[in-house]
Amino acid sequence: MSKWLCLIVLALSAGVHAAPPASAEDDVARFMDEKGLLNKLELVRNTVADKAHTVADKASNLVVTAMGSLGVPYRRGGNSAETGFDCSGFVKAMYEQTIGLVLPRRANEQAAATQAIDKKELQPGDLVFFNTMKRAFSHVGIYVGEGKFIHSPKPGAQVRVEDMGGSYWRQRFNGARRVLSLAPAEPAPIQP
Repeated sequence: MSKWLCLIVLALSAGVHAAPPASAEDDVARFMDEKGLLNKLELVRNTVADKAHTVADKASNLVVTAMGSLGVPYRRGGNSAETGFDCSGFVKAMYEQTIGLVLPRRANEQAAATQAIDKKELQPGDLVFFNTMKRAFSHVGIYVGEGKFIHSPKPGAQVRVEDMGGSYWRQRFNGARRVLSLAPAEPAPIQP
């Protein structure tokens, strides 16, 4: 790490202006102060932290709302707690109610409209897809953490939480996806 980058990192981590450095470092510190770079870096750090907090809040609200639907019966083509849910109708309704985001209606369309992620990257609120009808992305659920997901499984069943590690789900796992509106945005570039 360069000497200058170390100074910036130290200044940011301290959260305050450090004692003025000596010699050439003095010039860098004065330049950074004149241009307001430390304040801008602090602003970016706070913005990123705020966005991360907002993302976590949205994901938590999504999972809590989804858990409130436990026991709602499966209904093919269903998309409300009053009439019942099918798998993609459940996911669509949860995202609309909590995030205000309208996802496509069908599971394969939801897969196409979201960003593929590695299974190891799963976070609560991400979507998990399964091949349950001899075609890719024929079933979808919402990841709730600790290897579990919530979904509306099949006729005669109700919205429930399942373990992705169970042999049925493990064999049919098709992929994980992240809904982009939940992903933290990249910080804006710093303008001098």
